[in-house]
Amino acid sequence: MHPVTRTSDRLLLGELTLDDVDAVHAIYGSPEATRYLSFEPRTREQVGHIVARAMVSATTTPRTEYSLAVRERDGNRLVGFARLALEGQEAGTIGFALRPDRWGLGYGTELVKSLLGFGFDSLRLHRMWAARAPENAASRAVLLRAGMVEEGTIRHHAYVRGAWRDSVVHSRLATD
Repeated sequence: MHPVTRTSDRLLLGELTLDDVDAVHAIYGSPEATRYLSFEPRTREQVGHIVARAMVSATTTPRTEYSLAVRERDGNRLVGFARLALEGQEAGTIGFALRPDRWGLGYGTELVKSLLGFGFDSLRLHRMWAARAPENAASRAVLLRAGMVEEGTIRHHAYVRGAWRDSVVHSRLATD
């Protein structure tokens, strides 16, 4: 499925372009925005490769990864990055990051609901899941508000900043 365009009340999810590298770097290069993610802040060059890889995967058949720009509908400004990866067995995993100046506005919940809708309605997935750092209370609240269920902890799931970190798993089924 290409191109992907999905709208919610305030957000637009769509394909990334090379013009998005600086805006994505403002998120992925930020120590604040990546504090709880499973990687350290990225350089602009690394973000350029991420965007280029997303553009290539967008045209691959069958498409197994959806790395999407998250834009405000009002002004079309890129404020986030979203990812949905297919895993077989009609399942997918989601992840997202928003600009810190957009935290606390309800964008996270709106974004996750949009990703879930895309996965269940358009891709006909049965199960979708997300993993978060145990300390990330804001992400926990977002995932729960979006209707996901906290399932449990994967011990030593991510090696980041020189140490192993657990991840807390949330999921939702198409039948929920």
